[in-house]
Amino acid sequence: MRILVTGAAGFIGFHTAKLLLARGDEVVGLDNLNDYYDVSLKEARLAQLEGEPGFTFHKLDLADRQGMATLFSEARPQRVIHLAAQAGVRHSLKDPHAYAQSNLLGFLNVLEGCRQAAVEHLVFASSSSVYGGNTKTPFSVHDPVDHPLSLYAATKQSNELMAHSYAHLYGLPVTGLRFFTVYGPWGRPDMSPFIFTKRILEGQPIEVFNNGEHARDFTYIDDIVDGVVRSVDRIATPDTGWSGDAPDPATSSAPYRLYNIGNNSPVPLMDYIACIENATGKQAIKEFLPMQPGDVHTTYADIDDLQRDIGFRPDTPLEIGMARFVAWYREYYGI
Repeated sequence: MRILVTGAAGFIGFHTAKLLLARGDEVVGLDNLNDYYDVSLKEARLAQLEGEPGFTFHKLDLADRQGMATLFSEARPQRVIHLAAQAGVRHSLKDPHAYAQSNLLGFLNVLEGCRQAAVEHLVFASSSSVYGGNTKTPFSVHDPVDHPLSLYAATKQSNELMAHSYAHLYGLPVTGLRFFTVYGPWGRPDMSPFIFTKRILEGQPIEVFNNGEHARDFTYIDDIVDGVVRSVDRIATPDTGWSGDAPDPATSSAPYRLYNIGNNSPVPLMDYIACIENATGKQAIKEFLPMQPGDVHTTYADIDDLQRDIGFRPDTPLEIGMARFVAWYREYYGI
């Protein structure tokens, strides 16, 4: 099967492409290799893919309308896994236009490409950040999400709405996956596992926001990628029981599905830091700070639907996952 993976040089895209190639799929990788974080890390991921049979790469920006149209016309992917985006909640406060360009205009170009190429199934990355001001946990895809707390979250929620319109208007099967705090080897340098590990190993203080009173549903990369690939294999179909009188946000009379993809086990921030301390063998110097704008107190995924529909079973404990990340970090940076 020929599958287009956008964000192929990114953290989740790289691991997804590796798994698809390992099972014999043909992968068309797309990435713009921007400098939001260390480009050499993206290039190092890409170097591992480029030697694999069945992999081709296109350096292309999602917002390039003509370039995207040409790619879909020439590559003719059967399915699409859309993971490219301008990421980062806090960065969206500093550079909002980048989020509109990549996450809104770019996503529109992906949807149009899928429509024109008659793609069998589009799986796209949403985010747990869409839950915003919701406080009922665990977060359920069947609950409304009308109060985003950052522009990043608002763009991800917009993606869900845009995708539904294409499913309704054109019969394009689409599945949205709301990711919950993904971590593991080859992770992003702007995320806390990377930042905390680096600073702890260097003997530098780490910034602990909300005075440590956070909890996150940390989900190991191998578990995430297994769920992504299982999702692309199961083409979204209309929900025959869906009713406009009591509309379920997670399904539709169109071929549209939304799922949480997380570990279903929130970990208090201080316990998470202790895992990194154990993996590094060093004590963290902690600088306690107030809650940051755009942050949420707790993330906690209800994954019942994904378990039922595709057999998703995350099974990597945080202690093991963080040990693997720290081991990769030491090897990659020669520490």
